[in-house]
Amino acid sequence: MSLHPTLQPYADAWTHSIEAISELVTPLVEGEWNRRTPCPGWSVRDVVSHVIGMDNEMLGDPRPIHTLPRDLYHVTNENQRYTEMQVDVRRHHTAPEMTSELEYTVIRRNRQLRNESREPGHLVRGPMGREIPLEEAMRNHAFNVWVHEQDLRAALGRPGSLDSPGAHVARDVLLGELPRVVANDSDAPRSSAVIFDVHGPIEFLRTIRIDIQGRGTLETTPALGPAAIFTLDWETYVRLACGRTTPEAVADRVKAEGDQELTAAILRNFAVTQ
Repeated sequence: MSLHPTLQPYADAWTHSIEAISELVTPLVEGEWNRRTPCPGWSVRDVVSHVIGMDNEMLGDPRPIHTLPRDLYHVTNENQRYTEMQVDVRRHHTAPEMTSELEYTVIRRNRQLRNESREPGHLVRGPMGREIPLEEAMRNHAFNVWVHEQDLRAALGRPGSLDSPGAHVARDVLLGELPRVVANDSDAPRSSAVIFDVHGPIEFLRTIRIDIQGRGTLETTPALGPAAIFTLDWETYVRLACGRTTPEAVADRVKAEGDQELTAAILRNFAVTQ
C-alpha cells in the first residue's frame, strides 16, 4: 500500500460507506429508486448518481456535457448547478444501469487508491473546478459519501453506520465548522462561550469560545458560565448540520439552555451543508 498515512483514514471511511451504499441499493426494485431522501430534491437514484459522479471526479474523468432543466426548484445557485449536472444526466437510468455503473466506479476507485502515491498536499481538481490539496479532497469526499449513505438509510428504513469510520470523519468536519456558525453567522457575544454536549453512538463535549475580537475557537475543555448550552444526540446533530431537518422538526430532541436569542440564532444557522 503506497497511500500516505494521513490519507488512510479517509480511504477507509470511503470504503466502508461505499460498500454499505452498494449493499443498500443492489437489491432495490425499480420503483424503490424513486423514493424521496432527506437530501432536498433528491431521490435514491439521485443520491447514488451524485456519489457515482463524485467518484468519477476523484478519478479525474471529464464532467458530462449536459443542459439542466429550468424547473429544478432545489437548484438555486452555481454550486448547486455544478453538483446537479452529474445527477440529472442519470435521472432516466434504470436500476441495472445504476448498480452496474456504481460497481464499475467502485472497482476503478479501489484500483486508484491501491496505487495512490501522491502526497497529501498534491493539488487536484475540486468543486467548481478549483484546485485543492488531495488531503482536503479525500476528507471532503469521505464526509460526503457517509452523509449520503445516511440519506439512503433514512429513505430505505435501514438505520446504521452512525459510529463507522465515515461518522468519525463527519464529526471532525462538522466540528470544524462550529466556530464560524457560532461566532460569525450567529453573532455570539464577545468574550463568551457556547457548549455542545452530544451523546449517542459518537459522543463529545466541545466549547466554542469567542474572544474579545469576536473570533471563535473550538476547545475540548468546558467553560464556566457559558452563554448557551446545547444537549442533543449525534444523529440529530448530523441531520441539523447537514440541512436534513429543521430546528422546529427536532425541537423535542434538542435541549437549548441560556440566551434564547443566541440559541435561536445558532439553530437557525446550524446547517453548514446540503
